[in-house]
Amino acid sequence: MRLSLLSFQKYVQSTLLRQQRLTLSQLEYACETLERLYQACHWRKIELYLIPALQDATEQANQLLDELSRLNQSALSVIRRLQADLDSAVEYSEQQVTEICQSIETFCTVLLQRLEKEEKELFAIARATIGGEAWFDIANKFLAHDAQVVEARRVPASAEKDRKALLEAKQVRASLRSEDEAAVPVPKLRYHRRTRSAHRAAADTA
Repeated sequence: MRLSLLSFQKYVQSTLLRQQRLTLSQLEYACETLERLYQACHWRKIELYLIPALQDATEQANQLLDELSRLNQSALSVIRRLQADLDSAVEYSEQQVTEICQSIETFCTVLLQRLEKEEKELFAIARATIGGEAWFDIANKFLAHDAQVVEARRVPASAEKDRKALLEAKQVRASLRSEDEAAVPVPKLRYHRRTRSAHRAAADTA
């Protein structure tokens, strides 16, 4: 997750920020990327399993969880603002390009801050408050989640492989059908009439 955020942050700084104009397709790409990063952050194992278990175990983390939630809301507000810009204009001036890039920078920064707080503060509270059996249950959920992710990545690849195989089979069948329908030259049969012998001819006329 962190690498994806840093990579997109670098792309914005090295590409978009250097432009005087920003096209509609570039803003669409930026919005789609931010949405994908936000969803990836939301559907992590920490969000799905560790934070709910921590909420059930103690109230010590409430203040930290509220802060993490505020960071999430800040990132979401950036997406909504850029989507509103996407609906209202076709081309963007140099000043607007700078503002858009600053918004994207804010998005990446707040999510990176969230990841850092999780590592330095959230895990420390979790280790101190969640019991052994609860940790075992969380670990099992983590493993099941990883297996689902691997399966989800495998199925599209398998489906693409099956699609290509089906396409190749159709092409072979079409090729065979074309060969069947093609006119195959058949050599003409030559019939040789046997000449009757003089003796047989005389007998017939008798």
